[in-house]
Amino acid sequence: MLKYSRRLILLLLLLLTCSLKAEFLTVDKQEFIFKDPPFAACHAATLTETSSGDLLCAWFAGTQEGDSDVAIWLSMFENGQWSPPQKIAQEENVPCWNPVLFTLPSNEILLFYKAGIHPQLWSGFLKRSNDCGHTWSKEEPLPAGIIGPVKNRPLYLKNGTLLCGSSIESWKRWGCWVDITTDGGKSWQKSNPINVEENLFGIIQPALFYGENKEIRLLARSHEIGAICSAESHDQGKTWTAAHPISLPNPNSGIDAINLENGPILLVYNHSTDERFPLNTALSSDGGNSWRQDLILEKNKGEFSYPSVIQTRDGKIHTIYTWNRTQIKHVQMTYHATESILSTPR
Repeated sequence: MLKYSRRLILLLLLLLTCSLKAEFLTVDKQEFIFKDPPFAACHAATLTETSSGDLLCAWFAGTQEGDSDVAIWLSMFENGQWSPPQKIAQEENVPCWNPVLFTLPSNEILLFYKAGIHPQLWSGFLKRSNDCGHTWSKEEPLPAGIIGPVKNRPLYLKNGTLLCGSSIESWKRWGCWVDITTDGGKSWQKSNPINVEENLFGIIQPALFYGENKEIRLLARSHEIGAICSAESHDQGKTWTAAHPISLPNPNSGIDAINLENGPILLVYNHSTDERFPLNTALSSDGGNSWRQDLILEKNKGEFSYPSVIQTRDGKIHTIYTWNRTQIKHVQMTYHATESILSTPR
C-alpha cells in the first residue's frame, strides 16, 4: 500500500511540475514613432523587418480618416531611432487606407494599400522596394475585386504562395476571403467566401496563422457579434470553413496574430465588446483552440487599436498600434518559456 502511495505522490508532483510551465511576455521598451508630425490624425499602421535588420512602419494619415488628403506615410528604424515620416503613396482627391508591408524571402518589400472615397468603394494598389524601403516603384493597380491583404500581413507558404487575408464592407454585408498569389502579386486567385453562418453582416480583416496540426487558421474582427471569429483551411488556403465566435471579445476593431518561432500563437486585440481599450495580448499553445490572456499593453480609457505584430530574426517581438488617432506607438517584447517548478507566471 505504501509503495502505491509513493507512486501516486510522484505522479502528482510530476503533473504539478508540468502545470507550472510558464509562457509569458515582457515589455522591453515602448515609444512613439514620430514627434510633431505634419498631419493631424493617423491610423492603421503596419510593420516589417528589412534584409538589413531595420524596421519599416507605414500608416495612413491626413486631416482625418476619409479626407481627400489622407496618404500613406513611412518611418524607418535605423541606428536606434525612427526617421521622420515621409509620404510614399497618395491618390489625387481621394483618401488612402490600410497599408500592409511584407518582406519576401527575395528581400523585395511589398506595400499593399487601398484608395477610394470609402471602404465600400476602394481599390487595391501595390508598390515595391528593392532597397530596404528607401525608394518605391510606381503603384500597380490590383485587378477589380482583388484587395490583397486588407489589414494584416500575408502568410507566406513554403512553395512561395502568399495568402492575403482580405474582406469587403458592403451595405449590410461584411465577409472575408483570401486573395492568393503565387508570383509576388503579379497574378491572383480567390478562395471561397468566409462568413459566419446566418450572419452575413459578420466579419472583416482576417489574421492568418498555422494551427496545431499545420492547418491554416484565421481570426477576424466582427460586427454585432461581440467576439473574435475563427475559420480553418485544410488545403493551403484555397477553401475555408464557416467562421464561428471564439471565447475572446471584439468591439468591431482590428486584431493581429502570429506564430512565434518555437512558441505559441500570439494575439493582440482589444479585450472589450464595445470599446477600443484595453489593448491586450493573449497566447495559445494549442494552435488557436484556446487562449490565455497575458500582457495588457494599454489599460486606460482611449483608442488603442489596429495592432500589427511581427517577430524579427533576433527573436524580439514588435507590435505597433494606433494611439488615440494622434500617434503610432511601438512596443518591443520578449517571449519567455520555462518549465521550472520554481518559476511562476507574473
